[in-house]
Amino acid sequence: MEVERKFLVPDPPDLRGTETVEIAQGYLAIGEDGQVRLRRRGDRLLLTAKRGAGLSRDEAEVEIDALAFERLWPLTEGRRLQKRRHLIPHGALAIELDVYAGDLEGLIVAEVEFPSEEDARRFQPPDWLGDEVTGDRRYLNETLAAEGRPA
Repeated sequence: MEVERKFLVPDPPDLRGTETVEIAQGYLAIGEDGQVRLRRRGDRLLLTAKRGAGLSRDEAEVEIDALAFERLWPLTEGRRLQKRRHLIPHGALAIELDVYAGDLEGLIVAEVEFPSEEDARRFQPPDWLGDEVTGDRRYLNETLAAEGRPA
């Protein structure tokens, strides 16, 4: 189970010195009930299935080999995105700040994962986090990959 909140970031903090990773991801399947994606996260190659929407979603992720990734990647054509993820410590949590590239350049979104829904509801976001978009379909990565940046 994944429990997370998502926020727009109009003016990010200084990101120098943060841990970063380049991410390319594409979607094999997108539907009302969930999605299946491929992700290259640095040197790791992952296949992930998610089901549900909103604050909590079911998630299963497995590492795959390069051959499987390269065979599946062409099936994501037209449903891909690129971003640089910065990990920002925030107390016992980490804020994952995604700076999008390509057609989504200029969009910056932060996600915070929590051990429980109760912890997520108690979370007081730092001032630099903007409007909350948790559960807003327009800001789901699968929507951004398939439909582009919201108007």
